[in-house]
Amino acid sequence: MEQQRLLLFVALAFIAFLMFDAWQQDHAVKEVATARTAQTQSDPGISSANTSGEVPVALEQSTVTSRAISSSSAVPAEQSREIFKHGQAIHVVTDVLDVTINTVGGDIRQIKLLDYPAKLNEPENPFLLMNETLPRIFVAQSGFTGKRTDANSVVAAPNHLDTYKTERTNYILAESKDSMDVNLYWTSKDGVQFTKTYTFYRGSHKVDVKQRVENKTDRIWRGNAYYQLQRTQVSEVDQSQFIYTYMGGVIYSPDERYEKIGFDDMQDSNLKRDITGGWAAMIQHYFLSAWVPEKDKAEIYYTSYKPRNVIYTIGFRDKNETVVTPGANYTFNTVFYAGPKDQAALEKIAEGLELTVDYGVLTVIAKPIFWLLTKIHGVVGNWGWAIIFLTLLIKAVFYKLSEASYKSMAKMRAVQPRMVVMKERFADDRAGMNKAMMEMYKKEKINPLGGCLPILVQIPVFIALYWVLLESVELRQAPWILWIKDMSAEDPYYILPLLMGVSMFIQQKLNPTPIDPIQAKVMMMLPVVFTVFFMFFPAGLVLYWVVNNILSIAQQWYITNKVIKEKGKSVFKP
Repeated sequence: MEQQRLLLFVALAFIAFLMFDAWQQDHAVKEVATARTAQTQSDPGISSANTSGEVPVALEQSTVTSRAISSSSAVPAEQSREIFKHGQAIHVVTDVLDVTINTVGGDIRQIKLLDYPAKLNEPENPFLLMNETLPRIFVAQSGFTGKRTDANSVVAAPNHLDTYKTERTNYILAESKDSMDVNLYWTSKDGVQFTKTYTFYRGSHKVDVKQRVENKTDRIWRGNAYYQLQRTQVSEVDQSQFIYTYMGGVIYSPDERYEKIGFDDMQDSNLKRDITGGWAAMIQHYFLSAWVPEKDKAEIYYTSYKPRNVIYTIGFRDKNETVVTPGANYTFNTVFYAGPKDQAALEKIAEGLELTVDYGVLTVIAKPIFWLLTKIHGVVGNWGWAIIFLTLLIKAVFYKLSEASYKSMAKMRAVQPRMVVMKERFADDRAGMNKAMMEMYKKEKINPLGGCLPILVQIPVFIALYWVLLESVELRQAPWILWIKDMSAEDPYYILPLLMGVSMFIQQKLNPTPIDPIQAKVMMMLPVVFTVFFMFFPAGLVLYWVVNNILSIAQQWYITNKVIKEKGKSVFKP
């Protein structure tokens, strides 16, 4: 019965994994709520002067303004108050982005993804990825660090507390254009001119950001550019309520590669690390925003946490000071991305950026599976059918391994009546029973562990496929057939979970019943337990399990009948 023990262990481990994910998501929400209740009602305003040479602090110390809240609003006024200084709002619209930039800091204060509706049946309501008001703050900032006064050089430069000037407040990408520039201007008292340019592209969520310094004085200019993302630990809910996916900071470096910097990490300590050829991002289920510096530029990556407003910051600043001589100019270049976890698009922007589609330790297996899934989709044109055909291919690859496992189970089933007799005969002699069983295994040429190895080999592949289906934004709001309109949402009528439960029950009938009565009862409960769990799973995941179970039943039924008929017995009457 080693196979039964292994199956029971895997099933219970999977249930524990699901329960931990659900607890983790619920626990994270409670932490944010608790922290927010400790906020004070106002923040003192300060000057934008900075003498530390570090990135200016804005959030905890900026002037707070209040916005009137509708009486019908579901968000408490305390949680909806604004915490940023406000200038003019600059509205930018392309075919895929609806962006609001504020002249204070030239910050990106809001981004709506026009090609990704917030809800399936509301195509006119785009997904809100970035926003400037509590509780769902998520903004992108950039500017310069450095002292404000220096006798030998000009060091004045704008940060995200300073107000830029703008030529226009509304930009719409014309149908005849493939790109569009949005310029903001700031001039120091010494006469150094700064131009921040956002370049938007048709059909792209990538934005080129340039900060140009023109030194028209008779002294050198010195400065360091910085880029950062700030957000709260709350986002638009866009996933199954029963499944936890990572939301938080991420950095990349050629040495450490993909590294999560979670909200807890930011609370515990401030990150400060030198990296060349990296990037920084804030990610959530299906979507992310990221700053990508020039590849050969050394940067100091940092994080911070402001408990007053429960806001987390991740970003980087130039490690080396840039010097611009009199009459010269210099342009700081970086890339900003705000959009879906589209692996093909992310790979083109920066090395490792596609890793934000987080498959965990099984990435090496998951990436080829996703590649195959996309190729199948390119042929069939439907993600539901692509999942079915992918499951067929995976079962075909593991057919021989599964065959060995099912043959072992069938042989065990055939000798099960003899094992029951042995248990009764050696009720008080465990050693004698084990010896008798080993002799029987040897005589019947049965390997009691023969079914274990094939199962263990397949487990990493199945888990990798689980993460592929969970992380792929392509499945978001993707229909299959009939009542399944969104592969990333729960089955509205629970038909797939019920089919999955029935298929598990049939599989158990094909397996030998455990001799241990307690173990047998636990095994009988598993289909019910899994059915309840899978009612909260995205339909794409449940579809995979249903198809996999049906194929397994067909294969096991065929092999079991073949083995037991060779012994002259019926599969259901051993």
